[in-house]
Amino acid sequence: MPVNLPSIENQILPPVQGVRLGWAEANIKKANRKDLLVIEVCDGTRVSGVFTQNRFCAAPVHICKKHLAAGQQIKALVINTGNANAGTGEQGMLDAQQTCEVLAQHLDVSANQVLPFSTGVILEHLPMDKLLAGLEPAVARLQADDWHAAAWSIMTTDIVPKAHATQCSIAGTTVQVTGISKGSGMIHPNMATMLGYLATDAAISQALLDEITKEIADLSFNCISVDGDTSTNDSFIILATGKADNPEITSRDDEGFDVLYSALLKSSQYLAKAIVRDGEGATKFITINVDGARTQHEAKTIGYAIAKSPLVKTAMFASDPNLGRVLAAIGYASRDCDSLNDLNVDNVQLYFGDTLVAESGGRAASYNEQAGQQIMNKAEIEMTVKLNRGSENATIWSCDFSYDYVKINAEYRT
Repeated sequence: MPVNLPSIENQILPPVQGVRLGWAEANIKKANRKDLLVIEVCDGTRVSGVFTQNRFCAAPVHICKKHLAAGQQIKALVINTGNANAGTGEQGMLDAQQTCEVLAQHLDVSANQVLPFSTGVILEHLPMDKLLAGLEPAVARLQADDWHAAAWSIMTTDIVPKAHATQCSIAGTTVQVTGISKGSGMIHPNMATMLGYLATDAAISQALLDEITKEIADLSFNCISVDGDTSTNDSFIILATGKADNPEITSRDDEGFDVLYSALLKSSQYLAKAIVRDGEGATKFITINVDGARTQHEAKTIGYAIAKSPLVKTAMFASDPNLGRVLAAIGYASRDCDSLNDLNVDNVQLYFGDTLVAESGGRAASYNEQAGQQIMNKAEIEMTVKLNRGSENATIWSCDFSYDYVKINAEYRT
């Protein structure tokens, strides 16, 4: 089961003014499950997105980038699960485009005002008859207050749906932020298979929204790793409808920018960490802090090296305080970051929780195995690497590798 992840059934997920959601059971991979979602947004909605950097990125990713770059008002998003429409060549592009065209007809908008998203099995073509047939019932269900069903409808190997909502106040106006995400395996920057959709009724300029969407992604979905594999379909979208009628935020110096940024980041980090908590087969949630680096790149590189190490992850699953594996990962991180070639390991300190584990190039004199075992027995483990060579830091969230991870992925297509 997910590691300390509350059920969304106990969460209040308020509607966002200007956003409607509708789902369908299109039977794309499995029968009798929600697997198709349509999100409709009002006129004037600002839309910004960040996408996977995988060179084999899926057809819908190409179409999304194209439609966003065209600069037309985006009016709808359509998400299918069960099939990634990745590695599908020209036919995949045609299928993604047809999906936009048919949904556009249902909504009386243009095809280039629709953004398509897919997640699921790679190298297989979409069952277009099923997908297209599901669009009409999804549109018929469009309503503002259906974020719970929306979260269920974008899942693949996820055990539970993931959602978050928060509010802030701008110039006396209450602003709503509500979002959903999916992901459980094939999770690693850039981006860390995941989809994330965050909606707010705040008024913010397109230029500023584009700027902060990437920043927020870098501080949330690009700080998680389940298995070290970057998906072909990763997408993170922020929708800002402007319906809250706050004075439009066009600059970081404007009233309300800081509180809106914090609210968006809060929800994004919650949704990102929820993916890790629901990582395939996960039994441990791991927070990795790297402090005292010269650059952000150094800090993140060391964090990722630890987060994706199979030896570290399996030790975590076994609750085995074999902490030398963490030191080994720190030591080989220089292969992905040249500036770490001069890392002085004698200056590195490693903490598990508040317990100093290693310093001066070896085991800390104050550390004993019993203390390490007590820490490793916990479901949530926090470690801090102090490099003592600069002022930059980063936090990465990860999970362990269990027997179930292998089982889930061995049986993924069966």
